[in-house]
Amino acid sequence: MMERTTEKRFGLYLVTGALGHLGNTLVRQLIDRGARVRGLVLPGDDSSALENVPVELVQGDIRDPASLDALFDMSDTGVSPDRTVVMHTAGIVSIASKFQQKVVDVNVQGTRNIVDACLRTGIGRLVYTSSVHAIPELTKGKTIVELDGKIEGSFSGREVIGLYAKTKAMATRIVLDAVPHGLDAVVVHPSGIVGPGDYGNAHMTQMVLDYMQGRLTAYVRGGYDFVDVRDVAAGMISAAEKGKSGEAYILSNRYVDLGELMKLLRGISGHRRVLTLLPMALARLTAPLAELWYKLLKQPPLFTRYSLYTLDSNAQFSHEKATAELGYHPRPLDETLEDMVAWLRAQGRIREPAGAS
Repeated sequence: MMERTTEKRFGLYLVTGALGHLGNTLVRQLIDRGARVRGLVLPGDDSSALENVPVELVQGDIRDPASLDALFDMSDTGVSPDRTVVMHTAGIVSIASKFQQKVVDVNVQGTRNIVDACLRTGIGRLVYTSSVHAIPELTKGKTIVELDGKIEGSFSGREVIGLYAKTKAMATRIVLDAVPHGLDAVVVHPSGIVGPGDYGNAHMTQMVLDYMQGRLTAYVRGGYDFVDVRDVAAGMISAAEKGKSGEAYILSNRYVDLGELMKLLRGISGHRRVLTLLPMALARLTAPLAELWYKLLKQPPLFTRYSLYTLDSNAQFSHEKATAELGYHPRPLDETLEDMVAWLRAQGRIREPAGAS
């Protein structure tokens, strides 16, 4: 018999990274449910992503513990700390090949600062946004499931490849290590997040923009598991309410070959252009030049040595645990892409070239 999970209710939701793609989507879903939400934003950040959304925004930087006081101050809220949940989405997604200290500072030390603040103030629950990259890869053909965080040495960062994966693994370890010390925490592992509502310029958003505007002329053999940002946000809310403390849940969708992804975009756009399929060996050889080119354009790179490694890796993730315990059901990818393109068009961010079809 499956263990019944007591559903939790909260009077206040504290969302870090509130202006990010996942963060602003999560805030909107919580507001739509009638929840009271306070969001953490970096000083000076453009808050247009949450324009006209009834959310309280406070400034702070997760790298600076003192700056988090405003986020955790509940003196005038009428809500006790034990009825407050922190939804920690702030982080840096990086596919860059070179070491970046900022990624470590934000993803690892920033998460440690959030955990310390939760323990200090007696927060009712923390939901941490990890990544499937934090889970050690299995050989191709095997399905990747959640890692038992109680196993000694798990999430050390040594078992995964790439700076981003290592930082997310180490941050996950920090969260899980705090559970025996009184922190009620749940971890979620999203796969590759896509969908509408990205006011920034994430890698997949850039790829869709490049395709729609005729700048994407080639792709490589490979693929990944892409999941709708709205489904991840809903999964996080379910994790807050239904997740078991100290447990982790994969929030994925399904593996999609890049060839299938291009066909879906072609059907949505109506463009008949033909893309060149690059051999993976050639793509790896030219990746450093491509990375430099996108840096000059001040755009997130699409193909780096790390992203090519990811596209050629085992991305067969199972979300059965989240479906069984959280009621998690991701939508079809074609629906996600259609909504994403429609949203980008409505934002005026797609300027398709003449004769694009």
